Amino acid sequence: MTYGFTDTTDTALTTTTEPTECKGAACLHSERAGRAPELAVAGSRLCPNCRLRLTHDLRRLPRLHDECGQLLTGVDRPRDRTSGGGSVPGLPFNTAAAEARSGIIGVLRSWAALVIAERGVGVPHDTPAGIADFLLRHSAWLLAHQAAGELSDEVARCVRRARRVIDPAPRRRVPVGDCVVPDCEGALTAAVRPGGSGPAVEVGCDAEPAHRWSGQEWMRENGRIGAERTEPAVRWMTARDIAVLWGAAPGSVYRRASEGQWRRRAVNGRTYYHEQDVNASFGDRS
Repeated sequence: MTYGFTDTTDTALTTTTEPTECKGAACLHSERAGRAPELAVAGSRLCPNCRLRLTHDLRRLPRLHDECGQLLTGVDRPRDRTSGGGSVPGLPFNTAAAEARSGIIGVLRSWAALVIAERGVGVPHDTPAGIADFLLRHSAWLLAHQAAGELSDEVARCVRRARRVIDPAPRRRVPVGDCVVPDCEGALTAAVRPGGSGPAVEVGCDAEPAHRWSGQEWMRENGRIGAERTEPAVRWMTARDIAVLWGAAPGSVYRRASEGQWRRRAVNGRTYYHEQDVNASFGDRS
């Protein structure tokens, strides 16, 4: 594959020592909601939240590309938009999935072309995973580039588009408490998507879109930050909550609770387990 790119003189790397407003995806969302954007980190064009979101989204794109690929023939499960003309006669072709995949690879290749042209580096392996890894290796340079805001916005759009294709149905939402990021006043909600081998869980903050984790990532992050507090807040969880957040079978949860002698309490006939004991038992799982 030969990477095509146009003249990039207008987007040449520039540096500034003056504080500037962040133009990343999360701050653009805040501006639309009437909130002021954050200031960019020194030597970067993005604030900490938008930097975090960009690197997180770049890591997600290869997986989203693969998941959309599994939906191309429409045989995985029904999707919103399909059309005739699939490679197998009689099977529908998922146009939305194809467009999402095309958008992902197009964005990845265009930004890789910018890095190649301006940095004079070699071409990465031409797969979504190979290109995403290439961009992550050059992320410090990209974050300081004057087009960093455009990169952040384009990657975030690809993620949103792919997620709408993969999961068009509304998710069940469960409040899980205050945001675990220091100084953030947002509230966290776990969005649960049934299906597959087990429900997929994503925990997101209502104040900062960049504060977003999988269920297991949130459990680990919450435990880490809680350990740094002088008096960490005690959180009690049902066996069902634990099974959903950790992707474990309910029977496995009860077995671990018994073997690990988790602290528990009963409220209105329901048993709740101490979050610290849960984290200690599941925390070493990948």
